[in-house]
Parts: sequence; C-alpha cells; structure tokens
Amino acid sequence: MPRSRINGNFIDKTFSIVANILLQIIPTTSGEKEAFTYYRDGVIWMSAQSEGNYAEALQNYYEAMRLEIDPYDRSYILYNIGLIHTSNGEHTKALEYYFRALERNPFLPQAFNNMAVICHYRGEQAIRQGDSEIAEAWFDQAAEYWKQAIALTPGNYIEAHNWLKITRRFE
Repeated sequence: MPRSRINGNFIDKTFSIVANILLQIIPTTSGEKEAFTYYRDGVIWMSAQSEGNYAEALQNYYEAMRLEIDPYDRSYILYNIGLIHTSNGEHTKALEYYFRALERNPFLPQAFNNMAVICHYRGEQAIRQGDSEIAEAWFDQAAEYWKQAIALTPGNYIEAHNWLKITRRFE
C-alpha cells in the first residue's frame, strides 16, 4: 500500500480526510479500496505540481490502473496520466491517454479541451516552421475537439469558442 502524502494545502488535507472516511463507510472490495488509495495518492502528488516531480504520481496512477476495473474510474486515471504527460511536454503520449480516457468515458470535456490545446500548439509550431498546410490541419483538428468540449459543456471554454468564431470554424 503506498504512503499518502499530505502537504500543507487545506484542500489536499480535506480531500484526504473525506476520501479516508468514504473508504471506511462505503461497501467496497479490498481491491477497489486499494485502487482508490493509489488514485488518491496520485491526485495528491498532482497537486504538488510546483515541485515538478511527477514520477511518483505516475507510479500511483499506473498501480491504480492495474487494480481498478470500473471503466468510468479508469477514464479519470487515464485522463490524469495524460495531464502529467502534457505537463512534461510529451504531447503524443498525452494524446494517447486522453483518447484512452474518452474510449471509457466520452463525456470528459476537459480531455477534448486538452487535446484541442495540444493540436492548436502543434498548429502554431507548424506556422513557425513555415508549413501553413500542416498548420491548418492541426487547427482543424483542434476545432473539432473544441466543438466536442463545448457541446458537452455549453458556456465553458469561452476563449476556444471565440477562436472558433474568429477563425470561422464554428458551425
């Protein structure tokens, strides 16, 4: 069982206390409790982003994936692994994990948004390299992902919505 790391952050402490109480009172199997413990520890490590150390969070998420059987719960674990890879600049890996998360839970607008941000970034890179055709393809893909995110949560992603309008990619 991994050790839980609780830093001085009030939200982290509150999350840990509530999670521990829920683990004690909700009827779950020992495997489900163990998977949740690894997930919780991954979340706690993710909140310590200022340290720039994601290795232990990844270990906890990989262990949670090994133990967790519920597709919905697995989708959030995969999404969080994608976040770590995004933060590390490993965009291809991040996209893979966001795709895997969406296969299990197609109602994750934040995954669509993050995929769009990566595609938009790659479009900007292509422009800097002088390849406008590739840039347009990346921007078109970003637009598709942002449309899906917006469709799931109308009123969110205002900047993306404005970009879609300005670039005439919003239908």
